[in-house]
Amino acid sequence: MRKNLVLTLTGHDRIGIVERVTKIVLNARGNVDSSRMARLGGEFAMLMLISLPESQYEELNHSIQHLRDDGFSISICPTMLTDPEKLSGWMPYQVQVSGADHEGIVHNIAYHLAEHGINIETMDTNMTKAPMSGTPLFTMSAVVLVPPQLSLHDMEEDLEIIGDNMNVDIEIAPYRG
Repeated sequence: MRKNLVLTLTGHDRIGIVERVTKIVLNARGNVDSSRMARLGGEFAMLMLISLPESQYEELNHSIQHLRDDGFSISICPTMLTDPEKLSGWMPYQVQVSGADHEGIVHNIAYHLAEHGINIETMDTNMTKAPMSGTPLFTMSAVVLVPPQLSLHDMEEDLEIIGDNMNVDIEIAPYRG
């Protein structure tokens, strides 16, 4: 029987981290089912859903200790795959946000989504400098799952008001995967 685990790792960025972690997973006869990885500032963050034979869990946990000894923070959490019936009828949408960066953008949007029972599946944010002025520009891309009782029209109106209040553009469209 296979066991599903979420593995998180953070630590000072250096070449070869992904190779080291995936080698440990592979040596435990595991598979990386999905992952997200990014360098954030000078740190590297990794989030993986891995599956492996249940009998290999202790070997994986033991092998990961070497990474902890090298200064990485690591967490391994057993998980179950999502029940597809739980979110039956929910619709996926892509949310795009862009505008001048300032505090509270992510919080305000996340608060609104939570208040309406909307589940955030993925969210990526970034801040860059405008080419000519150097003004910090914020971008966000998210995939959300919307309960069947909410309409796209209502979500668009609500998010437009939030965008106007925060001086950012918010676009929402059906997610095309």
